[in-house]
Amino acid sequence: MRTAHTSRHVVIAGAGPVGLWLAAELRLGGAEVTVLEQRPEPSPHSKALTLHPRTLEVLAARGAVEPFLAEGLRNPTGHFGSLDDRLDFSGLDTRYPFTLLLPQARTEALLERHARAAGADVRRGHRLTDLAEHASGVRVGVSGPEGAYTLDAAYVVGCDGTRSTVRAAADIDFPGTDTTVWGWLGDVVLDEPPAGSAFSVGTSQGGLMCVPLPGGAHRFVGHTPDDQRADWPGEFTFEELRANVLRITGRDFGMRDPRWLSRFGNAARQAAAYRAGRVLLAGDAAHMHFPAGGVGLNVGVQDAANLGWKLAAVVRGAADERLLDTYHRERHPVGAALLATTRAQTALMTAYSSDGLALRALLSEAVATVPAFSRKLAEGLTALDIAYDTAYSGPYTPGDGADRHPLTGRRAPDLPLGEDLGLYDLLRAGRPVLLDFGGHDGSTWADVVVHQGPPVTARPDWAGVGAALIRPDGHVGLARAAS
Repeated sequence: MRTAHTSRHVVIAGAGPVGLWLAAELRLGGAEVTVLEQRPEPSPHSKALTLHPRTLEVLAARGAVEPFLAEGLRNPTGHFGSLDDRLDFSGLDTRYPFTLLLPQARTEALLERHARAAGADVRRGHRLTDLAEHASGVRVGVSGPEGAYTLDAAYVVGCDGTRSTVRAAADIDFPGTDTTVWGWLGDVVLDEPPAGSAFSVGTSQGGLMCVPLPGGAHRFVGHTPDDQRADWPGEFTFEELRANVLRITGRDFGMRDPRWLSRFGNAARQAAAYRAGRVLLAGDAAHMHFPAGGVGLNVGVQDAANLGWKLAAVVRGAADERLLDTYHRERHPVGAALLATTRAQTALMTAYSSDGLALRALLSEAVATVPAFSRKLAEGLTALDIAYDTAYSGPYTPGDGADRHPLTGRRAPDLPLGEDLGLYDLLRAGRPVLLDFGGHDGSTWADVVVHQGPPVTARPDWAGVGAALIRPDGHVGLARAAS
């Protein structure tokens, strides 16, 4: 069976958080979307737990954040390398100065509801088997419950994880390093849980972090010196979890009733290209790493936020393919920084020697006593510091960056624009927003939301702006100083 589609059709492999958010973004931008997910049912297990502030902003800019806030647990701190002193998020420049603890299974369920409501065709039990690019599109082979069939698409996006079929079919290299350290996790019920919203400890016997889960359980994540090995240690057991926790802390917190046990390695790889012709990659298909800091899901969703509006503009004819080249240009450096940061955190977390523990103590003290140091780490983990080099001469046209304003490329906060009106309200349509504070030169662009009003005097960095074009992903495309 062959299914025909128009030139606006995009096929996404993978219905995890990245694929589902991308599907909704593409639908908002006018594309037709089919999401292929080989799992017949969503996984009940949750690798990821944490939504960071920038991801919450991405959701808020589409009016989708409230269901997540209603279910998640808010934690005003984060960690870097499981240091004893935690990063304070409460002073960050965002409406969401906290991490949101929400199991990935619930995140996926909420994102799937959002994608289906936007009109995405999500097909569970359907596996992308192969693809062949041709002059006008991509033919996709699919294996479904009723047999094999093909789809015709303008583009294909691999959001299908570290073992990406799409990446392999497109012959995109995935260089990096193999596993040398193993970590483990266990979701259990605790009769004597540690106090506070997060507990962490690092000793010569290993490192351990414990966080509460919605529903009354807790998650332990840790590692010991015995886990520094390249070979597979075997399936992780409840007995091993209890022994490891006792070894590190001297108590087992009354753990019982294990819900999920898993082991993971620190292999670190990044796709050499995020785009190869009509094939693109996002999320774990583009980068894999040790899950330090709980940033992986967040960076993947932010990949999708960057790609979604661009790919939608191309398939509906509002932009040429040059716009897609900016996806790799902007997001590949973010992925490289992600690998570097998680490698640094892994080194800190596995610093079991006396010298290593002294380094941990020194850095932990700096987190607690040097606010600028703590804030820099916090802004990096939360992606609030991301700024892109690409400038725009119009809504969908990359420019050369001439006369670049200092705000260009930076993330725009939810600027107050009037009574009960913020910038993110204007971004809900998924279109560029032109903020005209009296400095617009009269240029007109199609499909742009225009807001005219007084300058944003409450923020010194925006007080001198006469006009700014905000991209659909919430970054400043171009800005002009007031005359």
